[in-house]
Amino acid sequence: MSELKGLILSGGKGTRLRPITHTRAKQLVPVANKPVLFYGLEAMAAAGIREVAIIIAPETGPEIKAAAGDGSQFGLEITYIEQDAPRGLAHAVLCAESFMGASPFVMYLGDNLLRDGITELVETFKREQPDALILLTPVPDPQHYGVAEVDNGRVVRLVEKPKDPPTNLALVGVYMFTPSIFEAAREIEPSWRGELEITDAIQRLLDRGLRVDPHVVHGWWKDTGQVQDMLEANRLILDDLEPEIEGEVSDCRVEGRVRIEEGARVERSTIRGPAIIGAGSRIVDAYIGPYTAIGNDVTIERAELEHSIVMSGSEIRDLDHRVEASLIGRDVRIGRGPRVPRAYRFVVGDSAEIAIL
Repeated sequence: MSELKGLILSGGKGTRLRPITHTRAKQLVPVANKPVLFYGLEAMAAAGIREVAIIIAPETGPEIKAAAGDGSQFGLEITYIEQDAPRGLAHAVLCAESFMGASPFVMYLGDNLLRDGITELVETFKREQPDALILLTPVPDPQHYGVAEVDNGRVVRLVEKPKDPPTNLALVGVYMFTPSIFEAAREIEPSWRGELEITDAIQRLLDRGLRVDPHVVHGWWKDTGQVQDMLEANRLILDDLEPEIEGEVSDCRVEGRVRIEEGARVERSTIRGPAIIGAGSRIVDAYIGPYTAIGNDVTIERAELEHSIVMSGSEIRDLDHRVEASLIGRDVRIGRGPRVPRAYRFVVGDSAEIAIL
């Protein structure tokens, strides 16, 4: 088998992460202070892949290009391919056909995270040489995913988001293909969603008698398409955090696995890990609880946070109650005004959710 190439899908509008994704690509929302997209790029590099194409949308493509660049920071060579509209995963595959040529390739959804990476999977694919290898994992809500039926260790049928799922084995957002997938993708029709579904294309491989092998994921996998998924992924990655204090800490209590990056300043505060505080941030008279990721240049004064993500440039001050299970975007200002009587005053974007507990 010739050398594998990589394909990362970073289109899509991220509607389930609004209002955060009104102003940025969902693949660049940070988990443990690193964009989700970067985990996939690092996984490809670790598996020995060097040439990678990223499918981008017209709206968010420039931001993704600016973040990932030419790929040299990951040890990769990145080519960008624009998909004019979200026409489905199989359509994205066809967009990359000229880039892939005769090479087998790994397709990785840019908003997915696999704890154990893809190195073992790539080695299995090279060794076994099936026409396709798909990753599966048991899920409690298979009706929200592509679902596979497996018989005697081989995939026999795939169904996309079935109302009555035949099994609980959902497709994880990583696939390995030979060039046979291109002909299969050209043979299918758009689904009821108006998209060319990758499950239909893989089903065409099965219909033609080609070999599709399953691989059940044993480590954790997360699709970070919703806020609760982002927070859970943040928790899972912070669980593996190596503690390191490079910033300035004064009159503080630091417990557990905590990373305080260079240039950060923490004063008269309690930091209980696992937690990460980004470069240039300032934490004063505050409590930062477990599973919290504070981005760069964030200010938190006289406030308490836990199990949350705060993106760069934001400020949180003078809150009477703890902030928890929250995803806070860039350059956000949260604080209590000086007026009496106290009242809530909001300026809120589309699709926002506010809970006052």
